[in-house]
Amino acid sequence: QVQLVESGGGVVQAGGSLRLSCAASGFTFRNYGMGWFRQAPGKEREFVAAISWSGGNTYYADSVKGRFTISRDNAKNTMYLRMNILKSEDTAVYYCAAERYGNAPRQMGEYDYWGQGTQVTVSS
Repeated sequence: QVQLVESGGGVVQAGGSLRLSCAASGFTFRNYGMGWFRQAPGKEREFVAAISWSGGNTYYADSVKGRFTISRDNAKNTMYLRMNILKSEDTAVYYCAAERYGNAPRQMGEYDYWGQGTQVTVSS
C-alpha cells in the first residue's frame, strides 16, 4: 500500500539546521510531484515547499525562501527538506505529500497521499 514516512525531525536551537526525509513506497514515486507542509499548534496546515516530478521546478513559501531547500532522489524514492537558519516560528509538525500529475502545487487539496508527520522544535 502507499506509504510516506517522514524522518529527521527533532529539537534544534535557533540558527541551527535539520534535514527532513520522506521515504515513499507503494506508488511510482518518479511520476509524482511532492510537497512539504507544516502545522504549528493552533494554526492551520500551511505550504512550505514543493518539487515537480523531475526536480526541475521548485517552489517555496516566502517565509522559508533562502533558508530551506527541497530536493528529491528518484532512484531512492525519497524527498528531502534541508532547513537552515531555523527560527522559533519554524516549530511545527512537518508533513510530506504526493501529487499524481507530477506538478508542484501549493494547495493541500491537490495532493493525493500524505505522511504522518515529523515534529520539528526550534528552541530560542
